[in-house]
Amino acid sequence: MSEQDHWEREFDHRWASDAEHKEPSARARMLAARWKHNPPEPVPFRADPDPVGPRRSSWISTAVVLGCVAALILLIGYAQTRTPY
Repeated sequence: MSEQDHWEREFDHRWASDAEHKEPSARARMLAARWKHNPPEPVPFRADPDPVGPRRSSWISTAVVLGCVAALILLIGYAQTRTPY
C-alpha cells in the first residue's frame, strides 16, 4: 500500500458522511442530559431586553452633519483668503 493510498483511506470523507449512525457532539449530549431533568423556558425570538426610548428624527442628524460640512468649508475658505500668496 502506498503512502497516498493510506492518506486517502485515512481521510475518506464520503465514507464518513455515508455512515448510518452519527454520534452527537459532546455539547449536544451535555445539553440533552441537562434538559432532560430541567427543560429550558421558552424565550421569544429576538426579544428586546429593555424598551428603547423614542428615536430622534433622522433629519436632525442630517442637519448636524451638513452644518458641520458647511462650517468646515467656510473655515477653509477663510483660511485661504487670509494667507498671502
